[in-house]
Formats: sequence, C-alpha cells, structure tokens
Amino acid sequence: MRCESEVSVVITGGASGLGRGTASHLSSLGCRVAVLDLPNEAAAAELASDGIGFVACDITQVEAVDAAIEQVIASQGVPRVVVNCAGIAPAARSVSRDGAHDADLFARVISVNLTGSFLVASRFAAHMVGNEPGEDQERGVIINTASVAAFDGQVGQCAYSASKAGIVGMTLPMARDLASLGVRVCAIAPGIFETPMVTGMPDEVQQSLAAQVPFPKRLGKPSDYATLVQHIIENTMLNGEVIRLDGAIRMGAR
Repeated sequence: MRCESEVSVVITGGASGLGRGTASHLSSLGCRVAVLDLPNEAAAAELASDGIGFVACDITQVEAVDAAIEQVIASQGVPRVVVNCAGIAPAARSVSRDGAHDADLFARVISVNLTGSFLVASRFAAHMVGNEPGEDQERGVIINTASVAAFDGQVGQCAYSASKAGIVGMTLPMARDLASLGVRVCAIAPGIFETPMVTGMPDEVQQSLAAQVPFPKRLGKPSDYATLVQHIIENTMLNGEVIRLDGAIRMGAR
C-alpha cells in the first residue's frame, strides 16, 4: 500500500505530539487524514488549515468511537490505515507517603492507553475487512503505540508500563486474528521523544534525557515516528511486530 490520495487514514491523539507529526507527514504524502482526539477547537482549526479532518472523540467510550467511525466513513471513506497515538502518562508509585496507588488513576491509564487503543483498532477493523483487497490481498493496517516503558518501566510507571505492555501483548494475537481478513497489525515502542510531556520540562532535564540515548545523541522527533509509520504502511511483510524506536536506549530505574 502506498501513501497516496486514495488512502484514508485515521490517527488517534493526532492533535499533538507523535500523532500530530504523523498526521502532517501522511497528509503531505497525499493521504486523506482524520484525527480523533478530545474536543479542542484550536487544534481542529489548525488541522483544518492543513487539510486534515478533526473528530472529537473519547476513545474510552464505545458509543463515541462508533459515532466517530460513522463520521470518518462519511467524510473520507473506510480507512485503510489506523494509527493509535492517544495516551496519558501520569506518574505514581505503587506505594507513596499518601498510601497505595490510586485505583481510579490506574484504571484511567489502562482505559485510555490500552482499552481505548483496542476499541479503536477492533471497531475500525470491522469496517476495514470490507475494503477491496490491494497488493498481497491487503485491506488495511493498524499501528498501535507502545513504549520502551513496556520493557524498561521506571519508578512511578506501574500504570503506564502495564498499559504499554498490554499493547505489546495484543499485537501478535490481533495480527493473527485479522490475518485471514487481510489486515495487518504492528506496534511501535518509542523511547524518549519530543512530545508535550517532555518539551514542557526544563532545558537541563531535556538535555539530560537526550544524553542517555546511545545514538543518535538526541531526543526522538515526531518525524522519526512518522516515517516509521509510513514504512510499516508500505512494507506488507511487517505484521505482528513490535518495533523499538529508541536510539538503543535501555531505561534505568530512574
């Protein structure tokens, strides 16, 4: 599948960070791109100026996802590409001076990062399997976002690491579920990237983080993620795979 004008793409969390970079990149290649994110009028206007659609959607709610699917299909047809970038990363220790980890916070992280990704992937896939098959009889590809925290979780990342390990764990079985229907599933596990969560830190902290990356000695850029998304879309042999995109970093405990 080439990233061309007939290719409809949906990206969750596309109002900022990795999702925004991917939306811009794929749109520049000619794809018809729709972003799903929480209501954000400023982001919607900015995306519209770049020819990218915006659909307000809480991906943790089945009804909201189904409504977003209807809106996307009405505006740009059934997607051939779904990229899940939506996520949250609050930090909290299993036990702190305030007591045990807040149960609602843990559930919220799982709900957004893991359950939300699954709902979007599975419910869009139910429509993608009806696409006309292309090269290699492919009907679509789903790309979820894990994290190096799935493997190298740090202090305070129990909820986040668990949610991203869930993304890793469902990659192969979902790929196997959809293989006979012509839909591929992969995941990307980014390291330390220039996202709002990181760029909001003091410069010295960002420099310290960049220094931990073996090579290249810098933070990852949304464009690094976006070009890997493009390669996964175009390389049909990539299926059921989790790809670390991290400059060879292995995170320490802190």
